[in-house]
Amino acid sequence: VARDGNFENIAISRGGGLVRNDINTVLSGENAQCTIDGLFISDGTEHIDNHTSIDHTMPHCNSFQLYKGILSGRSTGVFNGKIFVRQDAQKTDAKQSNQNLLLSSDATINTKPQLEIWADDVRCTHGATIGQLDTEAMFYLQSRGFSKDVARSLLTHAFANEVVEHIGYGPLQERLSAELEGWLP
Repeated sequence: VARDGNFENIAISRGGGLVRNDINTVLSGENAQCTIDGLFISDGTEHIDNHTSIDHTMPHCNSFQLYKGILSGRSTGVFNGKIFVRQDAQKTDAKQSNQNLLLSSDATINTKPQLEIWADDVRCTHGATIGQLDTEAMFYLQSRGFSKDVARSLLTHAFANEVVEHIGYGPLQERLSAELEGWLP
């Protein structure tokens, strides 16, 4: 990404026995920015690998990353995200988040968010979460008359929609939101 440039990428993966997504970005000009988001949904015995790399080489660059995984059955997922901040990349702002929802006890996620910082004047964060549906939210929806299956579906859709809402093209956003109905349990 050159000076004052902006790169946005949203990777959505659904299905496939073995899937691998590699996204490599270099912020090579001052004031460059990138946003890399992803949503991966797997079921059965599927395996989805997501590997990202964002290399901050110049000062005053920003990167934002949100990857979400929804795994059920005996599926497995991987998130391996690396952010490099080189010594000359002062005033960098980098945020990386990986959030995963396991819908079965046999699903597995391996997550490894990474920061490698060689500059002194930066603001960088990274983190990962792995969890199940919130039992209090499930109880709340069920106490309002929703069945357990409907409550589970609503919460799962809400989790996934955070990434879909980042799509800047309305017709595609609407189509993917509708597709989620068939993809999610």
